[in-house]
Amino acid sequence: MTDSSSCSTVPTLQHQAAALLLYQSVLQDEAGQAFLHLLQTLSQAPPNPITVLQAYGQWFSTLAQRGQSWPDYILTQVLRSPNPFSLLAQRQTWDSLPPALLDAARHDLRQLQHLYRCTGDQVAAWVGAIAPLTPPAWTTCTTEGDRQPAIWTTLATLDNWSDALPDLAAYYRHHGVGLFADYHALRWHSGQFLGIAYPDPVHLESLVGYDDQKQILLRNTEALLAGLPALHVLLYGSRGSGKSSLVKALLHRYADQGLRLIEVTKSDLANLVTIVDRLRDLPQSFIIFVDDLSFEEEEDAYKALKVVLEGNLTARPQNVVVYATSNRRHLIREFFGDRPRPSDADEIHAWDTVQEKLSFSDRFGLTLTFEPADQTTYLAIVRHLAEQAGLNLPDDMLQQRALQWATRHNGRSGRTARQCVDALRAETLNPGVHLDGTH
Repeated sequence: MTDSSSCSTVPTLQHQAAALLLYQSVLQDEAGQAFLHLLQTLSQAPPNPITVLQAYGQWFSTLAQRGQSWPDYILTQVLRSPNPFSLLAQRQTWDSLPPALLDAARHDLRQLQHLYRCTGDQVAAWVGAIAPLTPPAWTTCTTEGDRQPAIWTTLATLDNWSDALPDLAAYYRHHGVGLFADYHALRWHSGQFLGIAYPDPVHLESLVGYDDQKQILLRNTEALLAGLPALHVLLYGSRGSGKSSLVKALLHRYADQGLRLIEVTKSDLANLVTIVDRLRDLPQSFIIFVDDLSFEEEEDAYKALKVVLEGNLTARPQNVVVYATSNRRHLIREFFGDRPRPSDADEIHAWDTVQEKLSFSDRFGLTLTFEPADQTTYLAIVRHLAEQAGLNLPDDMLQQRALQWATRHNGRSGRTARQCVDALRAETLNPGVHLDGTH
């Protein structure tokens, strides 16, 4: 990292921050605004020591909450910034980007590099020159993990950031920016995407059984990530068999390859066409995840889903598929009374309506069936989860407790196995307490 002697003066930093043409968002969150406020208090004539110390404390606190140094914060914001250059770079090739936009991006990168060179030690020294004491400097290294992208190292060591513009454009094109770069799992709510900070931590390695279904789903997902034709998938079968867990586990396997999981509830299916249109030009690959899907007779939300599954005049995007789970093979509830009889006079082509309901699930390109777990499969799942949890119980005791739990609770399934092992883990921390009611 460049030493603090190359840091600009306070007035120069203010002008460089104000001169940003595209990357204003780098300084628009709490840490960036706290830094600009601190510069303002330092530039007052004469500066007020109390005001300066308070502004420094606010800036220090925001960085401490993030666990990042100021230079690492600037790098992170540059890589995530949604702006006219980064948004266009993720959709178009380098040769097709407008020259004026490239010139503006180079200009901004030069200004941002000056901000990047302003270390915590230098800022603390500025404060100490005004206040009656020199406060501690916040100089911690980034806590975002050891696996930083190559562009991070390039910017951290380059004398002139504007020279890295082609590499930065390639990074945006591969990884994206903004919300979809920050989050791997998201949900659609009230007309917008919301990031899920703590997605379900389930991993494929923890899911036992249904190996054929798992392999088919993995191959389809890998086709999606490779830009090849991928199919919409319906996972249906008995409750607790791991359908939803299998879909969620895909995220942990493939997130680093650009996979994103978008959770959409049945009540929001009417917005599905809008959701797909917002995703079609992004560099990531998206699974729209609809859990526990079924429709009552009077509901017509399935029509919006049908449009996405079958397509309309708008071309289907190659980077979006729908994975839905259901306990019902026929997703639209039907009654015997719905079936037309010769005496019916309400609808001339009543059988057409019935066939539309019955065949709706056939719109999915793949249908994966999850049968109830037999005793052998159930016990295999319990043993696998117990081994992962580090439970050291004799096999006969583990089997006895697992069968008791299945009898007294929800029957044999992957969900029941997980609940059983969780209960046994709790008992190891609370000897003598049996969550299944035994003593």
